[in-house]
Amino acid sequence: MRSYSALFRTPEFTPLFLSTAFRSAASTTGGLALATLTYDATGSPLLSALSMFGPQLAQVVGATTLLSASDRLPPRATLTGIALAFALGTAAMAIPGLPIGAVFALLFVLGLIASLGAGVGWGLLNEILAKEGYLLGRSVFNMSNGLMQIAGFATGGVLVATLSARATLLTAAALYLAGALVTRLGLTSRPARVSGRPSIAQTWRTNAELWSARPRRLTYLGLWIPNGLVVGIESLYVSYAPDSAGTLFACAALGMLIGDVTVGRFVPPRLRRRLAVPLLLLLAAPNLLFALRPGVWAAALAVCVASVGYGASLVQQERLMSLTPPELSGHALGLHSAGMLTMQGVSAALAGTIAQLTSPGAAMTVMAAGSVCVTVALVGAGRREGRGRGGREGALSNPVERSRSGT
Repeated sequence: MRSYSALFRTPEFTPLFLSTAFRSAASTTGGLALATLTYDATGSPLLSALSMFGPQLAQVVGATTLLSASDRLPPRATLTGIALAFALGTAAMAIPGLPIGAVFALLFVLGLIASLGAGVGWGLLNEILAKEGYLLGRSVFNMSNGLMQIAGFATGGVLVATLSARATLLTAAALYLAGALVTRLGLTSRPARVSGRPSIAQTWRTNAELWSARPRRLTYLGLWIPNGLVVGIESLYVSYAPDSAGTLFACAALGMLIGDVTVGRFVPPRLRRRLAVPLLLLLAAPNLLFALRPGVWAAALAVCVASVGYGASLVQQERLMSLTPPELSGHALGLHSAGMLTMQGVSAALAGTIAQLTSPGAAMTVMAAGSVCVTVALVGAGRREGRGRGGREGALSNPVERSRSGT
């Protein structure tokens, strides 16, 4: 499967793609509105960052309790229910006078629900597409996410400025409802991939199995930490440039789109395997410019160039799938998503705390430097792993399949 047209001719790919696009647009539009609402009410960079990315902290709870359900629930019903829950929760956050504590309680519940959705959705994509089509398919979803972020942040900025943050939240709720409708009508009813009842104990056992192999473990860390630290930078856009945050978010999404198109469509596999480390360094390094407190347009150019580095995640996901048994694909991808989003939430809290004590620009510089250091450390760990196996395979590059189990 080498072309986008072949993907969209695959049964069920298009409705899954459209429903995911609706949810992405809703998430970006609603996230910007909620961050703006929180910052206006509190004046706190920390609370503003947490309102936009804090729900992802709940992912760690979901990763340790709910992930066994990723392969044990029927995909269509589960994804429809998750979209409906987000529609109701987002609409509830638009209620005037809702206490900030209640807002964060709702965000925690939605984050917990979202930890299940990633495993179900990406596991379904892995089931719909042939093995050789997964990376191209995932790149299309990433490109769509980039486009929806550009449109969502731009539209959200306009709606917040011309209407209100609460009206923008209601718009996001309507987009979630549209996603639920497409999921329910467009996908067929499929059985669960694995029999048996989901349980906390099974979640822990499968997590332990996935985490036990050092190549998989290093791949997970590479997927989670450098990316998460850079998202901590993004969580401060509202406090860094309150009137132009939508511009920064849209430029970051544009860079991510460019990276995903290039890596997913045009880079040959042999070269792609070597790009994870350079892309991760690109993801962080331009953000060091925030040490100079650049103006909005210089900052926008820097974040656009940096965000091309998000294409590294495609290379890393390809490696993860090469190291994972097919029957655990949903759980493995759910663990990746939950860990990544948890790290993003932790990074948003860390970045917000540093910004509270210093300034948003200083905090963004610290997070960028941290991402570079983590990438370099993981490269060193991967090289030691390669020498220990008598080869040159690293944690972040050369995703050659040794075995389906990764052991």
